[in-house]
Amino acid sequence: MTARKEPLDSFARQRAEMVAAQLAARGIRDRRVLAAFRKVPRHLFVPEEAQVHACEDRPLPIGHEQTISQPYMVALMTERLALAGGEKTLEIGTGSGYQTAILAEMGARVFSIERVPQLAERAARVLKNLGCDVRVRSGDGTLGWPEHSPFDRIIVTAGAPAVPPPLVEQLGDRGILVIPVGDSFSQMLNIVRKKDGKVTTEEDMACIFVKLIGEHGWKAGTDGYV
Repeated sequence: MTARKEPLDSFARQRAEMVAAQLAARGIRDRRVLAAFRKVPRHLFVPEEAQVHACEDRPLPIGHEQTISQPYMVALMTERLALAGGEKTLEIGTGSGYQTAILAEMGARVFSIERVPQLAERAARVLKNLGCDVRVRSGDGTLGWPEHSPFDRIIVTAGAPAVPPPLVEQLGDRGILVIPVGDSFSQMLNIVRKKDGKVTTEEDMACIFVKLIGEHGWKAGTDGYV
């Protein structure tokens, strides 16, 4: 990824501090993850008025009742994917496009789905300007992207009441799926692995995400499972 030159080096300093204080100090060890977080200009993925807060240890609103996740959670989920480079990766919930850019910086071949068309368009524009070679479309992420399956990795950046069956079906052999699962107020990060046709699930840590809306997620405007 070739990022445009930043007008000031203050954002680069903020990213370096973010990596040291929020990621490395809290147990993120993958050097490639840390390097990607130092490089990707997080401030470009938030509204201009919020750029001064871009590297703070908290989620930030990006419009349409969606957020950009706190840096630590993005790093943790990325580390759990165990990327080596070249993995075909499906992202559910493009949002701001920041997680997408991190995946692309680490060499993943990214296919990303966003439910809100306006967010998908904005994220695609920012990612293109940064030179990220990714595919972004608007749609129901709980259905996956079957025409491009199987995927080596799948990451879901919204909380689901259960793991959507289509995503498990589209996960390739020796694949890894990272997804928050729980109720509408809190979830547990689940690590789903598929090997030789057998699927195993491990609970990682507690987290809080916006709802995963869709046919195999939450119904829009309710707490009811579809």
